[in-house]
Amino acid sequence: MSDKIQVVLVDDHPLFRQGVASVLGAEPDIEVVGQGATADDAVRLARDLLPDIIMLDIDMPEHGLNAARIIANECPVVKIIILTVSEEDDHLVAALKAGARAYVLKGVAASELVGILRAVWAGQSYVPPILAASLILEMSEAASREPLPASPLDELTERERQILEQLAAGLSNKEIGQQLHLTEKTVRHYMTNILQKLQVRNRVEAALIAQKDNWISAKVTNLPVGRRPARLS
Repeated sequence: MSDKIQVVLVDDHPLFRQGVASVLGAEPDIEVVGQGATADDAVRLARDLLPDIIMLDIDMPEHGLNAARIIANECPVVKIIILTVSEEDDHLVAALKAGARAYVLKGVAASELVGILRAVWAGQSYVPPILAASLILEMSEAASREPLPASPLDELTERERQILEQLAAGLSNKEIGQQLHLTEKTVRHYMTNILQKLQVRNRVEAALIAQKDNWISAKVTNLPVGRRPARLS
């Protein structure tokens, strides 16, 4: 299993995209695992590959911010970096509200871009100083005031629900992968998504939420003989 930072690049200018890919690919700890040209490509690649980071432009077919919103909702484990020429404050605010961790201007030096990417991967945020970095705090406070969904289970995608069902049935990541025809690494990525969306620390707490909401009870009654729900105590 690769320990490199896995990155997806999405930009509708092939020459620019290939240049960024070349810069990142030259770094020993970074791997470009996918490229695309449209917002639809961004969403598809995020879902299929679950990279550590996805870098995308605002101004591209189907609009990059639409893709950022979908990715932030469905794949919270994927960190979003907006790479754009726009210095408009409104675009910065919209990007942060959409879930971006960083807003980077395309004139940035190659070495600085690599540094920003590593910082975002480590959990930090970034906006250019000229665009008022204090806006990050403002957006965070606004996000904290958003009403919570009726149930955190409502935030799960269909695939995440399938994996939670298998988890509550007591299957390991390897067994879940075999059941759903996924690699064990992909299952681990999905599991990280599930834990973040449910705001729990481990697999047992995730199974508890599912059972507490009576979401999983009907499913586990039809398990094959010999397979029991995950032990919760």
